[in-house]
Amino acid sequence: MRELPGDEQPVTILVVEDEENIRFSLSSGLRREGYRVLAVATGEEALDAARDESPDLILLDVMLPDISGLDVSRLIRRDSDVPIIMVTARDAEADIIGGLEMGADDYVTKPFSLGVLLARIRANLRRKGGGETDLRERISVGSVTLDPESYTARAGSETMDLTPRLFELLRFLADNLGDVCTRDRMLDVVWGYDYVGETRTVDVHIHWLREKLRAYAPDLVLETIRGVGYRLVVKPE
Repeated sequence: MRELPGDEQPVTILVVEDEENIRFSLSSGLRREGYRVLAVATGEEALDAARDESPDLILLDVMLPDISGLDVSRLIRRDSDVPIIMVTARDAEADIIGGLEMGADDYVTKPFSLGVLLARIRANLRRKGGGETDLRERISVGSVTLDPESYTARAGSETMDLTPRLFELLRFLADNLGDVCTRDRMLDVVWGYDYVGETRTVDVHIHWLREKLRAYAPDLVLETIRGVGYRLVVKPE
């Protein structure tokens, strides 16, 4: 069984897929890789398993027979920051963005190879478990202090409400304060794998991060460099 860094418990993946042959194939492939797999076919079963089993990662189909996978993701996000990878046959931009806006961390579109899926699973588990990134001292930028060890960001006396992905994105931008960061570079560093052709993911997360900065740290500004990427700057007093 695979283990998270520093953890003695096997890594548990919850597979939510209503098509039996796909559910069986995914479960078998993941078990061969050493993961403990819980497999369910409905949204209600997914919510129960997420609550009772506390999986380390969820593979969540969008099209379910009872509750939409988007709604399942939204409901899970009320109580948990478990990594969620949406699995969908849809590849329209609106559907992808919809999944991300409901709290998903990532997505894959059918058909996909097991190798691609495993790479994305490993990348998300690394982020959750502290990953293969060395713990560093706290980082201060403007009014914000980032603590990579606890994955918390504080603006003054307030703790910012950031998902692990948004924390990683802010940390990367803070490490490159004032520099222009391309979408491809952010995907490579923050997402941790080849995401070619799906850079809209970065734009969605940048939008969320901007909203958080406006609410907690208006002295930090995320500038858009048209046709290139983004950069984080500290607003002059």
